[in-house]
Amino acid sequence: MGRDAQGGHRRTGRGVHRRAARRTGPGPLRGAHPGPGRGAGTGGRAGGASCASRSPRPGSAAPRDPRTDPRQGHLPRAGPHHEDVRDPAGLPPLRVEVIDLATSGTPPVKTRVRADDSTLLRFDTDADPLPLGPLPDAARTRLADAAAVLVCDYGRGITSHDGLRQALTAAAGDRPLVWDPHPKGTTPTPGTALAVPNTDEALRFTGHDGPRSLAGDTARAIQLLAAWPVKQVAVIRGRDGAVLVADADGHPLAVPARPAAGDTCGAGDQLAVTAAMTLAAGRLPSHAIAAAVNAATDYVAAGGPATPATHEPSDTTGPLELAARVRARGGRVVGAGGCFDLLHAGHLSLLNHARRLGDVLIVCINSDASVRRLKGADRPVVGERERAALLTALDCVDHVPVFAEDTPEKVLAELRPDVWGKGGDYAGQRIAEADLVESWGGEVVTVPFLEGHSTTTRIRHLAQQAGAR
Repeated sequence: MGRDAQGGHRRTGRGVHRRAARRTGPGPLRGAHPGPGRGAGTGGRAGGASCASRSPRPGSAAPRDPRTDPRQGHLPRAGPHHEDVRDPAGLPPLRVEVIDLATSGTPPVKTRVRADDSTLLRFDTDADPLPLGPLPDAARTRLADAAAVLVCDYGRGITSHDGLRQALTAAAGDRPLVWDPHPKGTTPTPGTALAVPNTDEALRFTGHDGPRSLAGDTARAIQLLAAWPVKQVAVIRGRDGAVLVADADGHPLAVPARPAAGDTCGAGDQLAVTAAMTLAAGRLPSHAIAAAVNAATDYVAAGGPATPATHEPSDTTGPLELAARVRARGGRVVGAGGCFDLLHAGHLSLLNHARRLGDVLIVCINSDASVRRLKGADRPVVGERERAALLTALDCVDHVPVFAEDTPEKVLAELRPDVWGKGGDYAGQRIAEADLVESWGGEVVTVPFLEGHSTTTRIRHLAQQAGAR
């Protein structure tokens, strides 16, 4: 059964239900590849690894049809065995191959008490470690054929299997491997591209008793990055999204989640599968985690109405008074800055992500004179009053102070934000304002950005078009 991002399990329907995982083998390596036109889905996994079929390269064979090709989904059983797994959206069933490593054992039972689409109680039977047999050749073949591998460890011993660990290490050499760990399981195998523990798991693995906050989860991710043979660690923060760390000396990538209400059971599965499939498509881990958080949020929101975000009024007080009022209530002040000339979708993505990191977002923008000194005599295209008015009109923005200096240090020293957010294009760089923000205990983070959006490039392109007429 699938765990949610906070350690829960998949929902089982209304009323009081007691459900055992369908007996496909007590410890399968398991996977299902979406058919054409589908996004990544989730499946009930008792523990093991999912293998996504390799996408065709130019000049290669056409994609396999998941309804006719038995190799499209792969899970290690001591002999050929297939199941039909029906998609909840009503699409044709997926063919799933199970390769069982266990010699005996029973599946765990997950019990939920539900009313009105809400889980009231949950209690599960304990699952003892499984006796494991040798790794079948079919498992090695499927791992070698995969475009990506997802290991979901449920603490029943499958990830301690020497043969499987060797095969996973070999598989990680030329394909992304994502590891969803368990406190009773083993550490990821060498070469793992991305580990995705949730906050509870990260606490157990590290013993780091810091706060359950962005800073605390970042510290735990850094500790795990040093302890595990993995390339990047993303701590999954439930309703707060995720934080990705690739370099202990760099800034973390904070990926806040949209507000959503609903049953979170299975959200962690959706997140892990989406991350693996996104990496399989050749995207960066930062893109994979952003896509995964969005997919998990969509999954939760589909089970209930989205919770409306609450915003501080921005028309009655100045930015300093607004920040002081939020702090007096124990809230977090988020800041962002830039020219914001010719507002575009990249700006909107930055600001929406930044707003979710706290209780109020104050956007500091360069004055017209400041922009001219930085960008040239022909900038800005849009004056400071109009730029401020456009930004203020956004639901995610609470106040827009204008500063006359070339850099925002002065306004930052007055505002003292708890979080200073910059676009993901700054990832891997030391942000100039970092020392100042960190001097009062603030955090500097990068947030996901949209590629291909640049005001300077857009202005140049428009000028070229005008000159060609």
